[in-house]
Amino acid sequence: MHKIICIGSTSKDIFFPTREGIILDTPNEITSQKKISFELGAKYQVLERFEALGGCAANVAQGLTKLGVQSECYSKIGDDEMGKWIKKTLVAGGVGTAALEIETACKSDLSMIIVDIETGERTIFSDRDANNKLTIIPEKFNGAHWIFISSLNGDWQEHLREILYIAKEKNIYVAFNPGQKNIKTDLPEVSNAITACEIFFVNKDEAIEIVSGLGEYVVSELLENEEHLTKVLYRLGPKIVVITDGERGAWCYDGVSLLHCKALLRKSIDSTGAGDAFVSGFFAAHLKGLDIVTSLKWGIANSSSVVTEYGGQKGLLDENQINLLTRKISISE
Repeated sequence: MHKIICIGSTSKDIFFPTREGIILDTPNEITSQKKISFELGAKYQVLERFEALGGCAANVAQGLTKLGVQSECYSKIGDDEMGKWIKKTLVAGGVGTAALEIETACKSDLSMIIVDIETGERTIFSDRDANNKLTIIPEKFNGAHWIFISSLNGDWQEHLREILYIAKEKNIYVAFNPGQKNIKTDLPEVSNAITACEIFFVNKDEAIEIVSGLGEYVVSELLENEEHLTKVLYRLGPKIVVITDGERGAWCYDGVSLLHCKALLRKSIDSTGAGDAFVSGFFAAHLKGLDIVTSLKWGIANSSSVVTEYGGQKGLLDENQINLLTRKISISE
């Protein structure tokens, strides 16, 4: 039985669905082609709000656990009521909390999320007070077979180096899904971590940013090409590279085959956590010894289900559900 430590953020997410935002197309901005705007100084009424556990580490740990893979959430919460709620919710979902840190006199993380009702797309405003204070304790990784590293906060470069050192010393495999902030603030540090991981997960906008930052063939035609992006990232050293791109699906390259799987389009209520659900689906299949075709299908199935509910966890699938849904999914090379 594999033991997985998922390290990164956990938070309380509050969702505000609205039809009031104006969607703007900005095609000339290659990594930000759509924006949402509101009148400055205006007030908008939200008819209903939703609350859920969030944060990439929490979402992936919950997704893996639901698919039968023992997982722990390594994160930091405050000793406030929100922190107690976060821990209680993790425990209720079967996620291990032995690595969870509790900081006194600290606010637990909170995200306020605007969801465009027409598209299900979201804009997230996050406060990472607790996770800015995360500490890395080597003993908490004892017995782990894998470490899943998500977006890190605070002194994240030092944390990332410590985690990779621990993984090397303890012969622990690494899966890596950096946050956009990590990529924007220190691309060399992220690139170094990519060389040390077994599986690298990234969305297309982030892949473009990494590859363009590496200075490899920086022309727009190649930066939009998924085959080019996956192969440049693969040359950095991971055994598997996975790129997701919302409704267009996902690409996977293992040095032999480049596979593409279209998204299973369903009515999207909220896209929050779709990437995390994809990661947990793909990762769980890989950990169970399934091939990359099945892993890709599991990722697509899980992400297509989670968008039908608010939050990154309510729509997560168990193994029976995911096997049924993958029958509707096809792979192309």
